[in-house]
Amino acid sequence: MTYSGSEVDGKVVVISGGGTGIGAATARRYTAEGARVAILGRRREPLEAIAADTGALAVVADASDAESCAAAIATVVEAFGGIDVVVANAGGHGLSTVGETDDADWALAFTTNVTTAFVLAREALPFLMESKGHIVVVSSLAGLFAGPGVAGYTVGKHALIGLTRSLARDYGKYGVRVNAVCPGWVRTPMADAEMDELARIAGFTDRAEGYGLVTVDVPLGRPAEPEEIAAIIRFLGSGESSIMTGAVLLADGGAHIVDVPTLAFEHAAAAG
Repeated sequence: MTYSGSEVDGKVVVISGGGTGIGAATARRYTAEGARVAILGRRREPLEAIAADTGALAVVADASDAESCAAAIATVVEAFGGIDVVVANAGGHGLSTVGETDDADWALAFTTNVTTAFVLAREALPFLMESKGHIVVVSSLAGLFAGPGVAGYTVGKHALIGLTRSLARDYGKYGVRVNAVCPGWVRTPMADAEMDELARIAGFTDRAEGYGLVTVDVPLGRPAEPEEIAAIIRFLGSGESSIMTGAVLLADGGAHIVDVPTLAFEHAAAAG
């Protein structure tokens, strides 16, 4: 799909975790609207695949490492002349309880989910202040609620909400807007792996049954597609959301509105 007369045509967009899932879908959405996109990630192969598909600039970098991230930002600025939008999308890890998490795993969860966004935002801020640009932080439904056995991930995604609000508070006076999106289940490679594990445990034949199970009590009854989250990111990372900063948008099919203690009545009625 292509778009004409887009508000983001010609804008420079930097996306961390741009090689797969939500990051890749966001790269496709922005490039389809004429934006100049740089995708960052630690693995060259998926980045180059998305770059070949979209025309984006692939930059191999570790967003959690100051030196690596600064070099990546310098590459983008040299290529495009500035930065208008940063999408802090890199994340993962932290899939255990507190009691099962050692110091190294805890540090990795925080580095992967929080430091990546912090360092990327910090290194890009001088250019975003110049362009009066936007930051979109990709948190999660886990940034507002807690799932079982994902302590590091949950704490990290909660911290991203605080980072969003802190950035919005301090840099709004420079014209920089910072907002967060909190997806629920999204059909991505990471979620696919979790569904495969759920299918194994539950004895399902395929991951589709896993997705069905984890969304059975979600009002829309399905996971999101990466393109649906990309559309929200593009809205937040454009002038079309011009009065919004420090906002947290949930994109979870309505999962957050469900009154969990009453589910027993609904399930009992369905069974009867």
